[in-house]
Amino acid sequence: MKKLHIINLSIALLLMIASCSTPKSPDQIALERIDSLFTLLYPANEPGAAVLVLKGDDIIFNKGYGIADIETKAPIDGKTFFNIASVSKQFSGVALMMLQEEGKLSLDDNLQKFFPQFKAPFFKEITLKHLLAHTSGIPDARDRSDRNFVLTATDEISYAYIENLTKLNFAPGSAYEYMNPTYQLMYTIVTQCSGQSYDDFMRERIFLPAGMTESTFFEEGEEIPRMAHGYRPDREGGFREYDYGETSFFATKADGGLYTSTEEFVLWEKALRNNILIPAHVKEDAHSAKIQISDTPYTGYGYGWFIEEKPGFPKKVYHTGNNGGFQIYAGRYPEQQILLLVFATRDDRNREEMVEKVDRIMKDAGWLEYE
Repeated sequence: MKKLHIINLSIALLLMIASCSTPKSPDQIALERIDSLFTLLYPANEPGAAVLVLKGDDIIFNKGYGIADIETKAPIDGKTFFNIASVSKQFSGVALMMLQEEGKLSLDDNLQKFFPQFKAPFFKEITLKHLLAHTSGIPDARDRSDRNFVLTATDEISYAYIENLTKLNFAPGSAYEYMNPTYQLMYTIVTQCSGQSYDDFMRERIFLPAGMTESTFFEEGEEIPRMAHGYRPDREGGFREYDYGETSFFATKADGGLYTSTEEFVLWEKALRNNILIPAHVKEDAHSAKIQISDTPYTGYGYGWFIEEKPGFPKKVYHTGNNGGFQIYAGRYPEQQILLLVFATRDDRNREEMVEKVDRIMKDAGWLEYE
């Protein structure tokens, strides 16, 4: 009987502790679910990812998974610098919008104004708006037979083929086709209209005002702080570096050359929210779809951003990026002031499925409520 009495007391004590414990909030549950998801996706001893969630003005999740550099075994965290690939396009787009606000160009200007060497009549019909929305009709006809060109071409070298074009894929503004060379044209346009080099303009007029003091464009031979490398799995079960000198067009800037961290990207987000760089009405215009994308449901393209309006979810403004082994996602829910960043050093994960799961977690937590 004495033993039974002790057992009963133990059970009662456990029940009392359980009843007094504080239940987890929906926010805590959501963050634990996000952590579990990325822990499974990015093992500790392999190339991985930095994941960050900004809710309102607060970073509520900021964690690194895996390693940034296989040789040094440097772990990934919020200060690791990734090549963010095509997520760079929104920075070039904002540069054009800033120059328009200053009266130095108009988004209705045609290409021949900036490139008189483009002689075909259709260049008078292609405007900067068409470049921004991927609706120019200009084909990607770059010659990839020269391996050195494929590995190291700069913006100006990469888009040089456009001068000799004799036909378009479609009439400007009539269709959507994602195109890197047309964003590379912005490298030269920004330089012409600002009187500064592209790099200097981006640093002095965008990065520094936003507080992004270390963000920089790739330049061969120049050091990038806490730089991660991109990787792909090899046939032996390991990973091989898939980085500058090993893959295509890694050196172009205006369409995909920016290196930054998740923590510095938060400063970009806040600069946009607070209308530090462009006025609110200009930002809203950029964040509105100019054309729908036929093979991506509920999605259009604005000026440097994809726009998703999926049933059951609020409007999402996002962009993806791939360059070498880097796989990048930056998605914002503007009305809810939520930003999700996943910057990865490997591209063998299903990004769309991963983001869909996180979106569902955030919806379950009540973060994505809207009218």
